[in-house]
Amino acid sequence: MVATSTTEAGGPAREIALVSPGSAEARHLLRCYFHEIVSRYDGRPVAPERIDSLLRDNPADDLAPPHGWFLVARRQAVAVGCAGLRLLPADGAEVHRVFVAPTARGHGIASRLLRRLEELARAHGVTRLRLTTRHDLVEARRLYARHGYRETPAYNDDPYVDHWFAKELR
Repeated sequence: MVATSTTEAGGPAREIALVSPGSAEARHLLRCYFHEIVSRYDGRPVAPERIDSLLRDNPADDLAPPHGWFLVARRQAVAVGCAGLRLLPADGAEVHRVFVAPTARGHGIASRLLRRLEELARAHGVTRLRLTTRHDLVEARRLYARHGYRETPAYNDDPYVDHWFAKELR
């Protein structure tokens, strides 16, 4: 496991760790991620069985080496956020499942996760990142734009995607 810890002015130590997407922390955060995005999409709470089905149908196995990475952010030893990166053929990678628990939002955790993914990508020769999101995930779109991701033409036909982004790494 690779981890980095920092203490920010006036804040508790925060850690971002590279973990297996099959770890207990990762599974919990992925469950929370799917619960939030499906609840928003449907406009109502989602049944646990539907989350189970989504987790089965959308495994995160490709967010582990050698195909990618999965990061977990912790505050005071509690997992509060995650982000994954899937390597693509040639020199690209795709950002996936960026999530921060509602109780931990507003503290820069998503930004730190994105920056760490970008560092990992650069260290492995990746020169272009891309990602997808939906129109109702306004906060995510703002986050990506703030970090230099720009909207691009559609690069897949996912029916649940409304916006495609890319960023050239330098």
